[in-house]
Amino acid sequence: MGKRGNGEGSISRRKNGGWMGQYVVYTAEGRKRKTVYGKTRKEVAAKLAKEISNRESGLTFDARNLTVGGYLDLWLRDSVQDTVRLTTYQGYERVVRLHIKPALGRVKLDRLTPAHVRGLYRERLEAGLAPRMVQLVHAILHKALGQAVNDGLIPRNVTETVKAPRPVKKEMRPLSPAQARTLLQAARGDRLEALYTLALTTGMRQGELLGLKWEDIDLEGGILQVRRTLSTATGGGFGFNPPKTAKSRRSIRLPELALSSLRRHRRSQLEERMKLAGLWQDHDLVFTTGVGTPMSRADLITRSFKPLLRRAGLPDIRFHDLRHTCATLLLSRGAHAKLVQELLGHSTIAMTLDTYSHVLPGMSDGLANTMDEVLG
Repeated sequence: MGKRGNGEGSISRRKNGGWMGQYVVYTAEGRKRKTVYGKTRKEVAAKLAKEISNRESGLTFDARNLTVGGYLDLWLRDSVQDTVRLTTYQGYERVVRLHIKPALGRVKLDRLTPAHVRGLYRERLEAGLAPRMVQLVHAILHKALGQAVNDGLIPRNVTETVKAPRPVKKEMRPLSPAQARTLLQAARGDRLEALYTLALTTGMRQGELLGLKWEDIDLEGGILQVRRTLSTATGGGFGFNPPKTAKSRRSIRLPELALSSLRRHRRSQLEERMKLAGLWQDHDLVFTTGVGTPMSRADLITRSFKPLLRRAGLPDIRFHDLRHTCATLLLSRGAHAKLVQELLGHSTIAMTLDTYSHVLPGMSDGLANTMDEVLG
């Protein structure tokens, strides 16, 4: 066996007259010796040089033995976990664990085919998974396999030739003005009354409300600054992240209805802190658990919002529909779409107009009347 230098591998002639080259890689399972074969020494030397180059570039996975499930675990850990928001990582991990690995986890990464992927999507749809969620499965798998292609582990991304199901747009269910007033009346005296008042009057997102701190609110000047969102980790813990987009970092002038509610909430919270001296954990948060710690989104929905809807006799809407209610009420009363965009923190006015186009047909009569007045 002819040595080519430390770390460069070796080339030798086989008993059948062919040639082989050997080199070492370090895989997730440890150090392994790999072999390439060829009819001539030149052919093997070229293959060996390519493999060693890949090794030096960090492409040291044993792709021939790596399963889809094993690769996805590595991808989540090395390429996703520290590069996205906590909630985004948790969503990726959940999709991989619940939907991709059970079906494709044992398939060898380099043996994965478009047929495997189509079968996954069909099986998930037939199991009752919503088309929008299957599209998310597609997006995550596409992204992960794209990284595998870039790393030289597989020659192509098999999801490129597979179409994801067309998602059904979630129905928007904004409250009417009368229903919105009913909700606020039912929330009167509730520990989170101010949260619901802010949700309806400012259209703030759930994470923005739960990440709100008293330092962000000027109760005298009537200005609120959206500076962060709260992310709660699965199994406990929490973190703060910047707002969803650059436009989401915004200043909001508060209506008197919201200011009055916040002042009452501030007084009540100070009383809670005095009663729980020594137990209260101060994070300066506006909306908290009973001991001052951050409130999870799930607890807000199951322990407060859904019971509030039932007490008020209102439809079983999503919390996000309070944001839609805010925008719909403003646009239906003639508020300029640009101002609504800035209030909601949409990245573009096109997003606002597309999302709330259902309000615009009712405003067309006003346009026609205006034209009659100008030219009639």
